[in-house]
Amino acid sequence: MSEIRDIALWESGERKIQWVKGNMPLLRGIEAEFAKTKPFAGKRIALSIHLEAKTAYLCRVLAAGGAEMYITGSNPLSTQDDIAAALVHSSLNVYAWHGVTPEEYEAHTRRVIEAKPHFIIDDGSDLVTLIHKEYPQYLANVIGGCEETTTGILRLKAMAAANELKFPMMLVNDADSKHLFDNRYGTGQSVWDGINRTTNLIVAGKTVVIAGYGWCGKGAAMRAKGLGAKVIVTEVDPVKAIEAVMDGFTVMKMEDAAPLGDFFVTVTGCSHVITEKSFLRMHEGAILSNAGHFDVEVDMAGLRRLAVKSFEARNNITGYTLPNGVTVYVIAEGRLVNLAAGDGHPAEIMDMSFAIQARSAEWLIAHRDAVTSVLNNVPREVDEAVARQKLASMQIEIDTLTDEQRAYLYGGESHAVL
Repeated sequence: MSEIRDIALWESGERKIQWVKGNMPLLRGIEAEFAKTKPFAGKRIALSIHLEAKTAYLCRVLAAGGAEMYITGSNPLSTQDDIAAALVHSSLNVYAWHGVTPEEYEAHTRRVIEAKPHFIIDDGSDLVTLIHKEYPQYLANVIGGCEETTTGILRLKAMAAANELKFPMMLVNDADSKHLFDNRYGTGQSVWDGINRTTNLIVAGKTVVIAGYGWCGKGAAMRAKGLGAKVIVTEVDPVKAIEAVMDGFTVMKMEDAAPLGDFFVTVTGCSHVITEKSFLRMHEGAILSNAGHFDVEVDMAGLRRLAVKSFEARNNITGYTLPNGVTVYVIAEGRLVNLAAGDGHPAEIMDMSFAIQARSAEWLIAHRDAVTSVLNNVPREVDEAVARQKLASMQIEIDTLTDEQRAYLYGGESHAVL
């Protein structure tokens, strides 16, 4: 019977992977190219990204390019067991399952590092941090890596500033073809996919509090408005706060927004964004969720200390009764709501993001002898090539500069502004 269950599991994962593959034309083209050129031949790649179907297809694309893949998830609740099973069935090395304990999560991270990777593809810099802190003997083996997220890039910049980062990293999240689309449209849709499927509650007419107005916050706020919500934005950056105001949203401090919100979504990349002071100001039934990388934006430790009772209110929703008698609810333990309570970003969006990942890895390995910086932006030509391929896949053509226009713009002449 266990064998039958295992077959059913990997077949389920395989169907999911084939579905996203059908909606990821850029990666399909890269897979076909890599199968011929083998840019990663003889290389071991350690990858830590939320392990669902789109990530699985990226792993297969890299494997088609000759890479020996060592894979783990980047969040205890975002791994999908049927996807992991399908990758194992494809003879890839996978160390992940849904709902791992902190000890198991750490052990899985160690397993991929202990494979002595030549290249690292990271989401939040867990792999990069671990190999520097506890496996310095493997650093010389690493050609470089790619970082997927805003949070991970912040960690890399801190390491670089402290002169601790010892190999070059591509700042994939900063590529225009990644953050302008993945962070805004991908997060914007997938956050509400996760909230809606988990709560089964209407958004229209409710008040939504979005903490953080970066690209992810912009997307979440835009989609909340589209669903009919009244949207409040909280910020610490005065420029982003003005943006939110001019985009038509109400801006205020979290302390003032706390009594008003029906739904709360944190998207800051910081910690302790919603704390005990705010919990105690919330009304009965307020629902909290996090779309930042780590489960520290909603102060879950503080909420657990404060609560007089906690209980499972619905699958993946925990209720916390506070000393004042009010019960508030948290989705997916305060972890990434779009992945821990959903399937993550749409396939068409991740097609662009993972195309940037694959091309950045290819570029860094090809140019490793010429790269001297530890923090590297994705080359503009790589960024634009992905954008043009995306347009082509959508059957969209755009204009190109004539020689005269190019000379006008870049020929060095000064022109009066009329």
